[in-house]
Amino acid sequence: MTAGDGIEPVERGYLGVLRVQRALAAVPLVVGAFVLWLVLFERHPLAVVVPVVAMLLAVVMVGVLPGRSWRRLGFALEPRLLRVVRGYLFHTDTIVPLARVQHLDVARGPLDRLFGTATLVVHTAGTHNSVVTLPGLSPERAGELAGVIRGHIQADPDAS
Repeated sequence: MTAGDGIEPVERGYLGVLRVQRALAAVPLVVGAFVLWLVLFERHPLAVVVPVVAMLLAVVMVGVLPGRSWRRLGFALEPRLLRVVRGYLFHTDTIVPLARVQHLDVARGPLDRLFGTATLVVHTAGTHNSVVTLPGLSPERAGELAGVIRGHIQADPDAS
């Protein structure tokens, strides 16, 4: 993503959310590696390699990958569409026509509250990619985007 393509980055606090999520995912890996090492230590003195590799993998998972994910996540709200861009290895550029939006949610889990972020959840008509999430926004920005998008949602013509 470049500054000239109109893509706005998400909040830096979302980097903390990603790091904690990846750390929680790394815990079973590291614990399992240490258990395996304890079981194999008597028979294979070189089994110490297993927890060392697991720890290195955990450092990469927590220290390197979240930064790459965070830098590759952004959005653009254009007059008739919302664009969400994410991914490095598997790049996704999702374009949501605002006329197809059916309803919106602003979600904040415990980690979001801890790091001051929120997720905008856009529900659209259709089945494929009918739910588009935009994590890492400030709660104020998520509410602002929801308000702008809400203005584009057409009222049900059968409603009175």
